[in-house]
Amino acid sequence: MTSPALRRGTVAPLYVAGFTTAFGAHGVASVLGSESEDIGLSLLGLGAVLALYDVAEVFLKPIFGALSDRIGAKPVIVGGLLGFVAASLIALVSPAPLVLALARLGQGAAASAFSPASSAAVARLAGRERLGRYFGRYGAWKSLGYVLGPLIGVTLAYTLGIQALYVALGTLAAAAAIWVLLAMPTLPVVPRPRYTLLDLVRQTTERDFLVPTLLLATSTAVLGVAVGFLPLLGARLDLHPLTGASAVAALALVSTATQPAIGRLRDSGRIGTRLGATLGLMLAAVATAVLALAPSAVTLFIAAVAYGAMVGTVTPLAFAHLAAATPEERMGRTMGNAELGRELGDAGGPLLVGAVATAWTMPAALFVLAGVTVGAGAVGWTALRSGTKDSSAP
Repeated sequence: MTSPALRRGTVAPLYVAGFTTAFGAHGVASVLGSESEDIGLSLLGLGAVLALYDVAEVFLKPIFGALSDRIGAKPVIVGGLLGFVAASLIALVSPAPLVLALARLGQGAAASAFSPASSAAVARLAGRERLGRYFGRYGAWKSLGYVLGPLIGVTLAYTLGIQALYVALGTLAAAAAIWVLLAMPTLPVVPRPRYTLLDLVRQTTERDFLVPTLLLATSTAVLGVAVGFLPLLGARLDLHPLTGASAVAALALVSTATQPAIGRLRDSGRIGTRLGATLGLMLAAVATAVLALAPSAVTLFIAAVAYGAMVGTVTPLAFAHLAAATPEERMGRTMGNAELGRELGDAGGPLLVGAVATAWTMPAALFVLAGVTVGAGAVGWTALRSGTKDSSAP
């Protein structure tokens, strides 16, 4: 582990890397959605192009996470950021749907490299006594990217053209790569014991990995529903078109403000994963039920604030728990697999709500989501009892 003075000067570029992936994911999605007709994308085509980012992450994050354990986090982060630059430049060829789809896929693949490697590097640079604080800051910068990405992206696209967004993303990723290259120390590769298939199965099914990953997946499922369905609910309530978007922005701002504070509380021993994550998920479940029973502009924003507090609580606690319970030689693999769980939640939550709403009603779908959230919170409360061994997670 590095010294505290060294940590303060070397973790910051990783925050920019986290901001980059969030900015790229949501900024491009917002622009493509707003200009889909102008660039010749049908609704089905738009959905397919947007999904390419997540598809790449689902398949590649565990692979790149494990690679960072083998060759070191720094080259994977720098290589991923440079790959993000190259993918962004693809869009400069032409704003045609096929070209933009290739750029989206390339950006997702590149983010699959530097995202889990950055999480693993944050864990190793932070030291076990400050995991909550540094993961809180890392998560806050990601949330800031989710807030500013659509705002900056749409502004650039409408004032300078859609390709200006890709220039900005490429420039940001290049700057982050240079900063990581110059400021981040080269973390030594920790010798790894030879694992059998049975060892790998055991490591990925133990409580200290599965439960925090379940909590992360559930929180991301609720977040995915909020981003997609709060604007829809606002439209169904005949509210101003900006109301739903403002609710999503409020969610992200609350998450940004909450994560560092929760991280500090975790490190000082005043809150743990078991209590904090359970309370966060229960708060989100109650807000979802209230929104289902009494949909209005007020309950829309109440739910958004509750979701932001939930994400801001669960994310730093669960990631810090995973990092504290993971040997350094497989930190990248753990973070890659945990982020895979988050991606599945991000895709599964909206699919679940959409399916139930189609077959039944929107309030029923929200109640189902609330029930799933309560169930995950109950699992966390029951399984993360005191006495778990920090070394048992993969």
